[in-house]
Amino acid sequence: MTSQDTMTTREQSLRAKVRELCADWDYEPRCDAWGGEADPAFSQELGRRGLLALTWPKDLGGAAESNLTRLAVTEELLRAGAPVSYHWAGERQIGPTLIRHGSRALQDEFCPRLARAEISFALGMSEPDAGSDLAAVRTTATRTDEGWVINGRKVWTSGAHFADYLYVLARTSKSEDRHAGLSEFVVDTSAPGVHVQPIIGMDGGHHFNEIVFDEVHVPDRWLIGTEGHGWQQVISQLAFERGGPERFLSMYPLLGAVLDTGVLDDTDRAALRGLTAQLTVLRSLARNIAADLDAGRSPVAQAATSKYLGNRLELAMLDFVRPLLSRCDGRVRALFDAAVIASPKSGLRGGAAPVMLSIVTKEMQ
Repeated sequence: MTSQDTMTTREQSLRAKVRELCADWDYEPRCDAWGGEADPAFSQELGRRGLLALTWPKDLGGAAESNLTRLAVTEELLRAGAPVSYHWAGERQIGPTLIRHGSRALQDEFCPRLARAEISFALGMSEPDAGSDLAAVRTTATRTDEGWVINGRKVWTSGAHFADYLYVLARTSKSEDRHAGLSEFVVDTSAPGVHVQPIIGMDGGHHFNEIVFDEVHVPDRWLIGTEGHGWQQVISQLAFERGGPERFLSMYPLLGAVLDTGVLDDTDRAALRGLTAQLTVLRSLARNIAADLDAGRSPVAQAATSKYLGNRLELAMLDFVRPLLSRCDGRVRALFDAAVIASPKSGLRGGAAPVMLSIVTKEMQ
């Protein structure tokens, strides 16, 4: 996937470690693996081998390396269709958010365990009337003498059924400005009043969930950052969610399986070159986003661009494979069927296409 002369020695070493682990691990490669069934043991083995939390400070369980270095690991995991969902949100987004905005006590409480994949987090953002329009959240957090009480509902929450904790965006005060009065919290999924209900997909799979918060008590120390600054904090973390390689490599296991069959003719190979060109551009964009994050910048527009174009590329991959199915084996057909079912949610997670285009347009003005 990457030319040897464009990689550092460290990146080459990390890619080799990931490939070794994936070759030794007993799993079935799948598309959209970061949104699939959890395998805590696999995630914990990544942690033991020093392949998680690479960008975090060493005293919080990390390696103090660059986002470019981390990109090498995430690309290889996605290429292999590895079972990464248990640690994905926590390592990609929650840990960096706590490091950037959380108190030192909050960092010490959660980051080392996240770095070892001892715990799992899910993102409690979307609501029935607040999907892409995240500022419309109605879940409330009311201050009490002991901390906070949360009431409300979240939907389409990925992985909440196996998560130990939730990141929750809630409204802590009323304001005419919809972007004001929002705050972020850590919530224990086992706390009284937290009710997680499955949302079963059309394939019978369980990925999404609905969560009801009924008088859920949260200690004050689990407020992330500054009360009322939740919107600004959310915006700063969206580059982690939207700008990673999962936005364009989720379908790569299907493409790789087709290439392994050796069924392509000259016409197919010409079409493949077009996909490869798009993939090369998106991988270059991902490296630019990683470099911006390393420099302390928040590449909001670039991340939105990556998500939008990445989703289009994944659909193009499905269109490329579809006419080849009659020449492929059962494994390819099974991967294709699963990829088709997964493709709609891939386009919605992290924001729908019109929202991504709106973000890019605003940034260009």
